[in-house]
Amino acid sequence: MAVQSKLAEIAFSCTCFEHNHPWTSSCAAGTAGMMLSAIPPALRTYCTVYLLALAMRGRIPSVKDLGRTVTGILQSTSFLALNASLYVFAVCQLRRLLGGFYFSTVGFIPTFLASMASLAAERPERRVPLALYVANVGSETLWNMLEARGLVKSIPNAQVLIMGLGVTALMYLYRTGLHKTVAKDATFKALDLILGKEEAGPLKTPAVTTSQSSRQRPLDFQSITGYLQLYDQIRSAKHPSCPHKTGCVKYASLGFLRPFLGGVGLSVGLKLLLNITKIIKFKMQWRKQIFNKGSLQLGLALGIFSFLFKSTSCGLRHGFGFDHSLFAIPASLIGSIGFFRFPNTTVALYVMWKALQLLYNWGVSEGKLPVVPHFTMIMYSFFTAILFHACILEATALRPSYYKFLMSISGTRVSRFNVKPFEVYGLKSQDQINSMIKKLGIDMSSPLPLFALDC
Repeated sequence: MAVQSKLAEIAFSCTCFEHNHPWTSSCAAGTAGMMLSAIPPALRTYCTVYLLALAMRGRIPSVKDLGRTVTGILQSTSFLALNASLYVFAVCQLRRLLGGFYFSTVGFIPTFLASMASLAAERPERRVPLALYVANVGSETLWNMLEARGLVKSIPNAQVLIMGLGVTALMYLYRTGLHKTVAKDATFKALDLILGKEEAGPLKTPAVTTSQSSRQRPLDFQSITGYLQLYDQIRSAKHPSCPHKTGCVKYASLGFLRPFLGGVGLSVGLKLLLNITKIIKFKMQWRKQIFNKGSLQLGLALGIFSFLFKSTSCGLRHGFGFDHSLFAIPASLIGSIGFFRFPNTTVALYVMWKALQLLYNWGVSEGKLPVVPHFTMIMYSFFTAILFHACILEATALRPSYYKFLMSISGTRVSRFNVKPFEVYGLKSQDQINSMIKKLGIDMSSPLPLFALDC
């Protein structure tokens, strides 16, 4: 107990100089150095984001469009650089105010405060996408932290379940027509591409349709004509409440083919884009990178989902004799079987958070849920605080790609913070940092971070 108490005292009495900026004794220099380090990678990131958004408009940009793009890049870059530098400033000021370090003030609380202040400098239309992005990464990180403590246990293929429930919520909103009113979002444009616009709500047919079956001559299976007539009836069969023009069989079959080809095309296109340097240098391993089963998985997932969704929807319309937006729920859940072909955690969490956001907007519009002031800023700040806390004290809980991003933004500072005084928490933080550096192959040969100012 005496040893534990001594270690806790060391953690508490650690100065911000010893922990946060051991290369300079000046808090101001530590803050400025972090800002200077963050500007170049932030500028590269937002140049890519804004120019890609400009290109996706599909038209030649006007002078006004280019001006807004440049302004947006500079404003978003300022926001990210400010977020990083205010973190260092907040750590130092909290340490001075409280007289020492607590577990929550090593990373979580200073990051929360810095994020709240910096997000006010970002464009309002960018705040929700940012909050959803960090919620995606942060919720995965939080789960990993809880799992490391033995408080939760991962379920095999849980990402498929999450994806299925999220898509089911989105499809219900889509079929009810709320995607055109209180739940407007670009995500539904993707559903238009995958499913076509036939299933989009609100329902174009009456809620109840009387089914009438005209008397037809019985089929004669003694001749080939009977079988041909049966095939023609199956192929052209369509319930009056079905929103599509062709027969249900053809509708469902094409429902597989189009998303499948689109998914394969998207997978191949992304791989080509990510390997453009290898292609230029003629070092591309085409068979290994492109011509493999992995290129088919996204297409199969989308195709199977679309086929099962449309088949189930048509079956329910035939069975009940009418169309209803509630049919989207069983149809989506059954269609989610296709996601076993592409069990992607990142995509699943994005869909989950997007569905929760739109359901919340719907609830607010109906007066069923309260409006939480500054909810977007609180959400962004909370999950960013989770990410920074993990990066400093529980690095292996963080998604490797995001740890690499934070290393770039901080000029490798996040791996150079002195965490040895905090070994009392039993997290083996330095070992986790060393493990992540080794896993990512990050060059740490330089003894100092980028822009290691000293005053």
